[in-house]
Formats: sequence, structure tokens, C-alpha cells
Amino acid sequence: MPVRKAKAVWEGGLRQGKGVMELESQAFKGAYSYPSRFEEGEGTNPEELIAAAHAGCFSMALAASLEREGFPPKRVSTEARVHLEMVEGKPTITRIELITEAEVPGITPGKFQEIAQAAKEGCPVSRALGGVKEITLEARLA
Repeated sequence: MPVRKAKAVWEGGLRQGKGVMELESQAFKGAYSYPSRFEEGEGTNPEELIAAAHAGCFSMALAASLEREGFPPKRVSTEARVHLEMVEGKPTITRIELITEAEVPGITPGKFQEIAQAAKEGCPVSRALGGVKEITLEARLA
């Protein structure tokens, strides 16, 4: 499987500096700064990119799992909320909430929940983020 790459360049000190993160594919290039990460400033931040990666990965994992179980979905939409908090004086990702809605013909709510929970556990990004104390899932059928 291919190795995926991204790069970041930071110029200056922490509070007054600024940076740019860029995907190798050129699909995204975004500015980030202290205010965009730790306050409500303009620009992106690493946690937002983690959220995008987790939402995308989980949506694909759920679609694949549903299809494998005989329930190909029409649509899977996921929002990921990454919580960055101070823990022992250090910024820490403490929690990630996955909120997903799927349109899946012919599936029961119980079977959907079972497949969604398994997809959350098996999603490569969920597995990579195993150090996060809590990853929750709210899954509903459309």
C-alpha cells in the first residue's frame, strides 16, 4: 500500500509565528497559527485535519462493512469532533466524537448499530488514534 505524505512549515515563535500545512496530493493547503489552533482564529489546525481524516476513514469503513454484510448504503455522512484540552499542563486530544448518519435500505436499527460499532473499532484512523482516551459514536439511520 502507498505511503501518504503531508508537510508543514512553521515560521517564527509559538504565539507570533505562522505556518502552512500541505497535502502531497495538492488537494489541500492551509494556513495555521496559534490563534487558529488554541483560540478561534482564522485558518486550520492539526486537530481539524485529524477530524477530517477520521470522518473520511470512518465513513468508508462503515460503507465497506455494511456492503460486506449485504446492506450496501446509499449514503454515509460523518462529522468528527476532536476535543483538545489541557491535561497536566499539556495540550492533549482527549476525546473524539463520531456522529454519523447513513441511508441503508433494508437494515434493522440493531444490525446497523452492531456494524457501525465494529466499523469504529476497525477504522484505520480510529486504530491509529488509540491513545485518545475516548472515541464515541452516535450512529443513526436516515
